[in-house]
Amino acid sequence: MMRTIRLVALAVVLLTSSLAAAPVPTDKISTEQLLSRLSSAIDNLKTLRCTVRAKERVEGKYVTAQSSLKLTSSPLRVYLRNQKGIEALWVTGQNSGDAWVYPNSFPYVTLNLDPNGTLMRRDQHHSLLDAGFGSISDIIRGSTQRQDHAFERSFRYAGDTLVAGRPCHVLLSNFPQFRYVSYTPAKAETLTQIANKFGCGEFRIVERNGLSYEKPVPAGKTIQVPNGYGRRTTVCVDQKLMLPLVVEVLDDKGLFERFEFSNIIANQPIAAEEFAKGYKGYKL
Repeated sequence: MMRTIRLVALAVVLLTSSLAAAPVPTDKISTEQLLSRLSSAIDNLKTLRCTVRAKERVEGKYVTAQSSLKLTSSPLRVYLRNQKGIEALWVTGQNSGDAWVYPNSFPYVTLNLDPNGTLMRRDQHHSLLDAGFGSISDIIRGSTQRQDHAFERSFRYAGDTLVAGRPCHVLLSNFPQFRYVSYTPAKAETLTQIANKFGCGEFRIVERNGLSYEKPVPAGKTIQVPNGYGRRTTVCVDQKLMLPLVVEVLDDKGLFERFEFSNIIANQPIAAEEFAKGYKGYKL
């Protein structure tokens, strides 16, 4: 007989009303099984359409956005349009590696921008190239360059809940030892290299140290780097799709970021012309 499992962490995580308070009956699943199925679902994602609601802390204030997203994984092609009418398109092997961006504001022309550059990363934590579930996979799986794997090993299956009426498994990381540590590279290193070593993402390194995404950190320069991705991380995984519907990260200052995914259509064909600059309906 199926039995009800209460979400033991519900009282201590900042989940909003999109999470129903009532527990959801389910067959028991182990942490290892949940991590394996989640990773497998992300790895096997060939195409994705979805709506993403984001809330990210930038310079002490919260920036919110809602975007329609579609992508293919091989080759990687990403199209995004947010509620302000801003559009971005990136296609492997095209436009000299830049993204096409229509700002929907003066001068109302399409720009060619580095997807990993400061202009495109302004007011957001992640690169366009990590759209979808790429950054989430990095968070739970970790990097082979990481010196300490304590953070990703802290994830535990914490029960079940509902997100927008859909049954979800809850994956919870408690990492109270989260803090900033000093790091001095022996040779020049890119922000990506440093972020991979600490599993912290690039945004907080840039924000904390006044750096830019384009320039490597020179040898001998001491910077402050988070020793993990967050103090408390919650991932609500759709029991049918085995893909995240909610990802919420808290750090030493409170809520760092929250992403909600809805209207998910996975592994259904997307015509190649939908990733063309002149596709109907695009302003690019």
